[in-house]
Amino acid sequence: MKLSSAILTCMTLLLIHTGCISKKVPEAPIGLFVGNEAPDFTALTPNDSSISLSSMRGNVVLLDFWASWCGPCRYENRNLIKTKQHFEAVRFPGKKRKLSTGFKVFNVSLDNNKMRWTSAITQDQLDWPYHVSDLKGWGSEVGAKYKVKSIPANFLIDAKGLIIARNLRGKALDDFLEGYSVKKK
Repeated sequence: MKLSSAILTCMTLLLIHTGCISKKVPEAPIGLFVGNEAPDFTALTPNDSSISLSSMRGNVVLLDFWASWCGPCRYENRNLIKTKQHFEAVRFPGKKRKLSTGFKVFNVSLDNNKMRWTSAITQDQLDWPYHVSDLKGWGSEVGAKYKVKSIPANFLIDAKGLIIARNLRGKALDDFLEGYSVKKK
């Protein structure tokens, strides 16, 4: 009896190793650490339409938490504009051997005043369409989901929706994206 059980185990391992039986690879857990799948959410844009983070799949996305009243956030917006312009047409690793083209910034505001929020978007020339806020300030549901305790804060998410880095700003973000990009041969 023990011998047949051992033989069965060996045959199963051999079949898995040769590819005759595929072992299901577990999906990444949803969480906030590098390697986790970024938690999805849907929130309102300045024009009261809704957008979800999952709609950005296929792109490398910087999920950026900020507010109009946050001086360091507003300063960092200058860097984000340059980074977005430089990397928006760059090729990155994608899903199932496909390449992802482009880098997107998805801003989540912790403002509680719509006029100040939208004015800051205009003043800082954040010309991308991915801006959301529930206008609850530190009570933001998305901020709570991502356990944001201070801003600026960000999560870099790959084309598959996995977190690949956290809290990169300025040159550190540019260097990471440069290393992550697919080099032309």
